[in-house]
Amino acid sequence: MKRVLVALLLSVFGSCLAQAQNLDAIDARKKILKSFGDVTKPVAGILKGEAPFDIAPVKTALATYAEGARKLPDLFPEDSKSGRDTEALPAIWSHKDDVAARFTKLAADSTSALGSITDQASFAATMPKVVAQCGACHKEYRLKK
Repeated sequence: MKRVLVALLLSVFGSCLAQAQNLDAIDARKKILKSFGDVTKPVAGILKGEAPFDIAPVKTALATYAEGARKLPDLFPEDSKSGRDTEALPAIWSHKDDVAARFTKLAADSTSALGSITDQASFAATMPKVVAQCGACHKEYRLKK
């Protein structure tokens, strides 16, 4: 009887381990992506002409994108496909090279824009290209709300 009980407990414990999710990775990537959304709001207002040009929120957004985009490729391990109401689509894991390349490009473009955006004209010419990268990734790899 004890052997049956031990076998049953090991089976249940093993099943729980197999279903374990990397919730830390999900939490970390959600925090970074939320920060992207937060810093984009004032920039979007400037892009739409709803707010006057102000270099401070632009620089903050670009620095946030650059820093976060460098971290994001490592935050999609195989054991983080579900949990915490993640909006990440399964396509991320079957196209990890593309996802990593997109984050690498966002980091590089954001860093470059930090040095090149100095006024409204350079902002208008550069920022839409940087921000468009977010939407392109959402279209391919984020669950529609």
